[in-house]
Amino acid sequence: MRVGIFGGSFNPPHVAHVLAAAYVLSCCEIDRLLVVPAYQHPFAKALTPFADRLEMCRRAFADLARVEISAVEEQLGGESRTVRTLEHLHEQHPEWRMRLVVGADVVHEMDRWWSPERVRQLAPPLVLGRIGIAPPPDYEHAPRVLPEVSSTAIRAALARGVPQDDVVPRSVVEYIAERGLYRE
Repeated sequence: MRVGIFGGSFNPPHVAHVLAAAYVLSCCEIDRLLVVPAYQHPFAKALTPFADRLEMCRRAFADLARVEISAVEEQLGGESRTVRTLEHLHEQHPEWRMRLVVGADVVHEMDRWWSPERVRQLAPPLVLGRIGIAPPPDYEHAPRVLPEVSSTAIRAALARGVPQDDVVPRSVVEYIAERGLYRE
């Protein structure tokens, strides 16, 4: 089984995340995509509560067959480390051939991660280009399939009361309103 592992803060999940999942399932040799929200950000970035981000992911990706939302990082507890998550998934599912789905903006940071070589060994990166982001030289042929959308910008706009209906899935926008998330 070929499984894409798509991790991130998903704070909140937006259309570029959904498009990335659809692209990977449609155009890459991936049988299933596991969406893995970070439990606790390793670089001490403040995050909306995990339960809210998990539910927003469930809603954002609900229309895509072969996508599963995983709470594995909550089960592991503590700071989220990609290498720890991949090693756990490998132990639990040795039959999986994993690929780590990352955007060209994130691949720049991989060398700052814990055990980046082990990450690449367990799940070779499947890099997706993003408009407005130059991919590193090793990944210059990454398909530029993702729009320039940023969760940081979305949170800032929502805090100012600016609707984000054009870049956040409708079901997630509804959840954010119901829960009063991202207000100042």
